[in-house]
Amino acid sequence: MKKRLLILGGTGFLGYYSTMEALKRGYEVGSISLDDVNLEGWYPKEVEVKFTDLFETPEDELVEMMKGYDYMIYSVGPDDRETPIAPSYEYFHRRLVVECAKCFRAAERAGIKKAVCFNSYFAYFARRNPELKLAEKHPYIRCRVEQAKLLNEQKKKMEVVVLEFPYIFGTMPERMPIWKEVFLDRYANGHKVIFFPKGKTTMIAVEHIAESALGALEYGKDGERYPVGDENQSFDFMLNTMTGAVLPKPRKIIHPGKMLCAMGGQMVANKEKKQGKEPGLNLKLVMKEIMNSDTVSCVEPEVLDRVCEELHISRGGLKEAIEKTMHRCYPDGTFK
Repeated sequence: MKKRLLILGGTGFLGYYSTMEALKRGYEVGSISLDDVNLEGWYPKEVEVKFTDLFETPEDELVEMMKGYDYMIYSVGPDDRETPIAPSYEYFHRRLVVECAKCFRAAERAGIKKAVCFNSYFAYFARRNPELKLAEKHPYIRCRVEQAKLLNEQKKKMEVVVLEFPYIFGTMPERMPIWKEVFLDRYANGHKVIFFPKGKTTMIAVEHIAESALGALEYGKDGERYPVGDENQSFDFMLNTMTGAVLPKPRKIIHPGKMLCAMGGQMVANKEKKQGKEPGLNLKLVMKEIMNSDTVSCVEPEVLDRVCEELHISRGGLKEAIEKTMHRCYPDGTFK
């Protein structure tokens, strides 16, 4: 008998790839998702999709929707690139902590034996570098830390594995990569010179996110938090690959000093504050303490190697994933 897997957010970016990987491995897959995209012609018909807003659905109703499944993958946002109405902690806490915990309680009540939660590598850095007090300074990071903590505290018999994700590249049908709106159109498109920090970070192709999700189900240890990634690369590599994919040659990059970067981050935050918004990350401190560092935003290579081996995740294809992302964002040569 096939193992039955339920993916929350299965029609979203990470959920879609997790769905395809699960089908390839012989799982019977179901999804609970928002009804926000046309699935006709591209989404696998063998997947039973139930539509609801997980953040608004009562726990008892979710229990009924989840019955009959053995495993669950929680692939539901928001991530740090969203800028909500202030205060941002309340926004992220409700969605990442309160509602996520509700879904996991419902899953355990429904008889699901093991569940995987998609989290952020910022939680790993908060754990690894306590002296930086990242959770105290950044509401989004605080909520990611609280999310993993609560899921492990409230469980009784269901196994829980948390995956901590870095920068992710790739595309899917019907959805525009979030990179276009929150990053490329803001920092690169229309700019003859790109001003950006000199640091580096961990990056991954979306196909390996899917492998990590299924690897966590099949090989992950209960209660563990696994930071995953393909490799650590500089922002120069990322930006050169991005602009070089859609232009005759990569765009020129200039690295302002840490204080100038911090001032730039503060200017963006001030602009959003006037609109009544607040980012989940303190942009001034992100620019000063994280994105200008060679270590704070990078998972150690030996850790990535160990996690890839333990969860049976393959590597490679990062450059191609970045190029594919760019071609999807600007299919008609609209990047200038």
